[in-house]
Amino acid sequence: MIAKLKGILDSHHEDGVIIDVGGVGYLVFASSRTLGQVGSLGNTVTLHIETHVREDHIHLFGFATDNERQCFQVLQTVQGVGAKAALSILSALAPDEVMQAATAQDRSALTRADGVGPKLAGRIVNELKDKAFDWALGCGVNSGGLASASVSTSGDGDALEDAISALVNLGYGRADALGAVVAAGRSLGVDAPLDRLIATSLKELAS
Repeated sequence: MIAKLKGILDSHHEDGVIIDVGGVGYLVFASSRTLGQVGSLGNTVTLHIETHVREDHIHLFGFATDNERQCFQVLQTVQGVGAKAALSILSALAPDEVMQAATAQDRSALTRADGVGPKLAGRIVNELKDKAFDWALGCGVNSGGLASASVSTSGDGDALEDAISALVNLGYGRADALGAVVAAGRSLGVDAPLDRLIATSLKELAS
């Protein structure tokens, strides 16, 4: 299993690059975000790699950051999102923007990606909401694309969502409410009771 490649940038392709590693050329598919960071031909390039092995092919997907690779994995846990769609989304949005869209239930942000319509965008935000909270709170994801929280995530997503809803009902915009609740969750811990989350979030908004 190839996890990382370091070599010379041999050539550019529409949706990927060829990296020469010790005389062997590896075709690596990548988002436009990563392709924009590899630089000129002849550069030494290091990419985080996700290897997909199928009966009829082996595909390598490359990422400038491990954050992007993890987001690529998480996106594919959603029904109907394959590697091509995940790369398209990551070409349109940075990993943190993807997770913010899921947390804020912002379908329109995801439809900026080629091939992602309202129906698929809705499925993505619905299925990734809880994982996006983990991401925002810094819990991270494991190699399977699931929460690997250093804190328990059972029920936490509901408390965070309830806090956001409470702030929205008080007249705050959802994006502002999201930022305040995430900040409160980081300072208090995701096991904090709802009333403390709301109170701390209000202090964040007032500061």
